[in-house]
Amino acid sequence: MRTVIRNGKVVTAAETRAADVVIDGEKITEVRRGAPGSSSDKVIDAKGLYVIPGGVDAHTHLDMPFGGTTSADDFESGTRAAAFGGTTTIVDFAIQSRGTRMREALDTWWKKAEGRASIDYGLHVIITDLGGAGLEDMDEMVREGVASFKLFMAYPNALMVDDATIFKALSQTSKNGALVCMHAENGSVIDVMVARALAEGKTAPVYHALTRPPRAEAEAVHRAIAMAEIAQVPVYIVHLSSEDALNEVREARDRGVPAFAETCPQYLLLSVDELARPGFEGAKYVFTPPLRPKEHQPKLWDGLKHDHLQVVSTDHCPFCFKDQKILGKDDFTKIPNGGPGIENRLQLIHHHGVNEGRISLNRFVELTSTTPARIFGMYPRKGEIAPGSDADIVLWDPNAPFTISASTHHMKVDYSMFEGFSVKGNARMVLSRGEVIVDGATFLGKPGRGRYLKRAARGGAWK
Repeated sequence: MRTVIRNGKVVTAAETRAADVVIDGEKITEVRRGAPGSSSDKVIDAKGLYVIPGGVDAHTHLDMPFGGTTSADDFESGTRAAAFGGTTTIVDFAIQSRGTRMREALDTWWKKAEGRASIDYGLHVIITDLGGAGLEDMDEMVREGVASFKLFMAYPNALMVDDATIFKALSQTSKNGALVCMHAENGSVIDVMVARALAEGKTAPVYHALTRPPRAEAEAVHRAIAMAEIAQVPVYIVHLSSEDALNEVREARDRGVPAFAETCPQYLLLSVDELARPGFEGAKYVFTPPLRPKEHQPKLWDGLKHDHLQVVSTDHCPFCFKDQKILGKDDFTKIPNGGPGIENRLQLIHHHGVNEGRISLNRFVELTSTTPARIFGMYPRKGEIAPGSDADIVLWDPNAPFTISASTHHMKVDYSMFEGFSVKGNARMVLSRGEVIVDGATFLGKPGRGRYLKRAARGGAWK
């Protein structure tokens, strides 16, 4: 049976127009005004609604071990929450344990997602060890559809790797066409600053931010881009948080360097003041890089508008306040790093971006769907409304009022970073590969219906 979405306004990264969308099975077959139908068609009336491609969140951490605990959302609860927010594709991170092959990480994360994911998902692999057959492992991962890798310049003795390892990984991508994603902070300098703070008895959550200054991020971004330039390959900076770091990306792009970067809603809308909340409340906002002073926010919005930043992801990595964040009550270094956001990305960027005149409606779609699909080797299957694309579609009500709250969200975490935020604009209906999985407040998707995406190497970052 075909499905026809009628009377809506189709919004893509390139255009906005009145058109019907015809779906046959899992694929879009037609996008045009007055598409012919038949009595057997299922008709969805989208009058007054935008018809946009499903959101692509290229940075999530579901069922992730960290600091003696595990992120609160697994692939079942996390993908359900994503769907309610209008996100129909995620790319999560499989973590290589030191001394193991990357295949073990991939197999582990496939098992985490199997039978649980209700939307489609891809996987990046986090590289912690390139010893032995590491470079060959990267090539094998690319053959398995892992078109991107992440390396850390932070978290010494855990995830951090040295510059030689980073350069080797970057150089290997010139052969296999993958994209290296960098967590860019100067971990060695930060480690010294953290030790000094603890020695001085500074243990409150706010010191998480004060020991990770913007210049430590900017220096690492500069170094990551320099190594990518030497290797003559693209590089992607994850969760960029500061004007200082943004300046490094902009300067490189102005010189024609294929440097790309994402930011997240928390860096656009929250500030370091959240970490200074009374008592231990600031622990809710401990993630890395940390929140910055408010004056960084308009610079990041400007970066999104002018394409110095290309993507808005979430870095969704939730830990419950009462029984997980509390692990660091007497030592900010023991607070699990991460916050919830997979459900609210589109609401926040639409309201604070489009409604407040910071970005256009088409740019909103570009930042939250089309560009991440392009960069990470999923376009035009994902991130587009066009014949041949997967029918991942959101019927978006631009006038729907909504108040964000932990009492109503679907993430399995006991607080919201955006508690009480009032927004206008929300997903009314969500389709994944032609199947309605969210209808208003009702979830119709099934755990396990989400498929692993084999992503193509030499994606948009290489074009």
